[in-house]
Amino acid sequence: MGKPLEGIKVVEVAMWAFVPACGGMLADLGADVIKIEPPSGDPLRGLQIGGLNEEGRRIDYSWESYNRGKRSITLDLKQQAGRDVLYKLLEDADVFLTNLLPPARRSMQIDADTIRGRFPNIIYASGSAVGPTGPESEKGGYDAITFWARGGISSSLTEDGAELPVGPPGPAFGDTLSGSMLSGAICAAIAKRALTGEASTVDVSLLGTAMWSMQRYICQATADGVQKFPKPPANKPHNVLVSNYRTSDGRFLALCMLQADKYWAPFCEVAGRPDLASDPRFADAKARRENIDACYGEVKALFASKTLAEWKDILSRQQGQWDVVQDVGEMKDDVQAQANGYLKRVDYGDGTEIPMVGLPMLFDGHAMNSTRSPELGADSDGVLESLGYSEDEIIDLKVQGVVF
Repeated sequence: MGKPLEGIKVVEVAMWAFVPACGGMLADLGADVIKIEPPSGDPLRGLQIGGLNEEGRRIDYSWESYNRGKRSITLDLKQQAGRDVLYKLLEDADVFLTNLLPPARRSMQIDADTIRGRFPNIIYASGSAVGPTGPESEKGGYDAITFWARGGISSSLTEDGAELPVGPPGPAFGDTLSGSMLSGAICAAIAKRALTGEASTVDVSLLGTAMWSMQRYICQATADGVQKFPKPPANKPHNVLVSNYRTSDGRFLALCMLQADKYWAPFCEVAGRPDLASDPRFADAKARRENIDACYGEVKALFASKTLAEWKDILSRQQGQWDVVQDVGEMKDDVQAQANGYLKRVDYGDGTEIPMVGLPMLFDGHAMNSTRSPELGADSDGVLESLGYSEDEIIDLKVQGVVF
């Protein structure tokens, strides 16, 4: 099956996670993504966050995830000879993708004005911390501080009086979401160019993506003139069927039955407590809110009386919405993740396979396949040859320290 972005060429000058994650998505969608790395490599290559050590072999899943399917060429863009190679790469490219800070882009002559001036048909796509305009537009950022902290997410999850704010759930949480947004912007720019002939400059920021994610609270806080919203006590939910409950074996179930009166009586019936539905204190949503302490206590005790397996069977016999609070290690066994290709095995190139999360998009019912990330400079010679460089010219570039 052909991929939707086959024939699209992307040149990426980016590092860490946010924008490289976007490049990895575009590669999975079929684009030819050529990653230009400095001689020392993308610094993410050396960041030891976590991975698998097996007989001296280290697999960094951050690197593999965000740089899947790309080709790697090393270029020293501080040298004019390095920039000359880049410009040759861009002659037939569709997208230039970067997250270098504006001063570095100007210094290397890869800023939007320079690139678009030389290649007016190219889509210039950048990932920024807080947006391309404004007094802090040249400021750098990371997802933990710009997306998670500044974007209002951390404070919204932190209990009043907590010693420390809640941190992100895992590495690059905001980076991957922002990279997805940037890939969408690039696809829209590709469509616009195909329809109108006009190329665009697009930018997505960590701050903007966080605000998009938090828009419901941000809009209401702005309209109401408040700084933050108080968190309702866990033991006093507005609707007892929209809450989390612990089972007898220490697991959690998440209920989200927003139409409370529609699901209350059927839930009580399958749970073996029809008396709760007939109790006048709990007869309807209004009565349950007025007697929330008693109602919540009954439902909490009910869930605590049975195991997760028992509750999965019980809840499957009614129509209200619920799910298990899963651990990340359980995702490999999720039947829907398996059926839709959300988690797959990718050839690592040494006779083994590694797990990789697939794109959450299916085309014509099919998941996009992936290939592993490139070794540093693995494609330098091949890319240079495709640009017309002779063997002697490639050797000369290496002697100059332009290519490694």
